[in-house]
Amino acid sequence: MNTTLAPSLSAADRCDRCGAQAYIRARLTTGGELLFCAHHGRQHLPQLQSQASEIQDETDRLGRDQEDAVR
Repeated sequence: MNTTLAPSLSAADRCDRCGAQAYIRARLTTGGELLFCAHHGRQHLPQLQSQASEIQDETDRLGRDQEDAVR
């Protein structure tokens, strides 16, 4: 079995819906990719789960990113 890890989302990755920093990547079964901020990712999660082959959720970084910025 050959698996590859998706690269981490960065500050350059923006939500397709509103332009905020993306924390969720959905790779669609049709081959496309959608990026969402935490808000829009949660809003669209039920639809994404039925249409995506993979969902990369990095919303756990939200608290850590803010703490790192303060340091």
